Amino acid sequence: MMMRMVWQRVGIGLATLWVVSVIVFVATSILPGDVAQIVLGQSATPETLAALRAELGLDQPGYVRYFSWLGNMMAGDLGISKAGGATISSLIGGRLGNTLMMAGLVALISIPISIALGLWAAMHPGTWLDRIITFGTLSTISVPEFFIATIAVLILAVELHWLPSTAYMTGDETFVQLLKALAMPLITLVIVVSAQMIRMTRAGILNVMSSPYIEMAILKGVPRRRIILRHAFYNAIGPIVNVIALNLAYLVSGVVIVETIFAYPGLAKLMIDGVQTRDLPLVQACAMIFCGTYVVLILLADIGSILSNPRLRNPK
Repeated sequence: MMMRMVWQRVGIGLATLWVVSVIVFVATSILPGDVAQIVLGQSATPETLAALRAELGLDQPGYVRYFSWLGNMMAGDLGISKAGGATISSLIGGRLGNTLMMAGLVALISIPISIALGLWAAMHPGTWLDRIITFGTLSTISVPEFFIATIAVLILAVELHWLPSTAYMTGDETFVQLLKALAMPLITLVIVVSAQMIRMTRAGILNVMSSPYIEMAILKGVPRRRIILRHAFYNAIGPIVNVIALNLAYLVSGVVIVETIFAYPGLAKLMIDGVQTRDLPLVQACAMIFCGTYVVLILLADIGSILSNPRLRNPK
């Protein structure tokens, strides 16, 4: 039964990716603007515009362009930038590395802190510390990223002059300069993603604590800390892993606002630049990377939840 559920999740993930590819292609195809007009300028003649559209393949029917694009992408060929003429792989390479570096640093900082604070709040429910953590997470969840980023800039960059307001990087920075450049987006993203993980960890632990076997352990006098760390946490790991996967997917695909505010040279900023120049292949490639990352992480979280379920591991 466990393997059947795993393969079902894999099939659903592949079907989701195909549906997403159709949505991405259609959505980018109906964007206003003409890439040929942008490349040649306003003084271009209708003949030169038509010739460039034919060269770029924009005069072909939509379904022909879709299947050609999908086949090339499945073969690893992301195509050529319509606006700049460079290969999309070369444009994405460095930017994807920057985004993954940022996501990795945020994950290394936020996941341990979130699990520790969530466990601490669950160990002391109703205390002043639990109330502070709950109030802080609820307040953070209800505030958008750009507001947190703006407040961070006003306090740390404008008022205190501790950190630069942008994450501009040339590639020649020392380790200390790199940390200072990354500090503002790191602080913003850690605050944003930690709130949801802290809240889910606390809620998952407290939900398991109402189980009969936990109540029996409490009646036997087992210390609450031991019950949570050795029993409740492992049974609540499924929802916690799911929310961690969602936040990791957000770090790769949902940081458009943060990267734009801090001018961070990541993949989301590259996609915004592609939208401005109507570079459809670039936008499509970035969107598929984002969606593919999201689907893969959610798929791994689902499979992890299945494998961590003892009733599925031992059906007898």
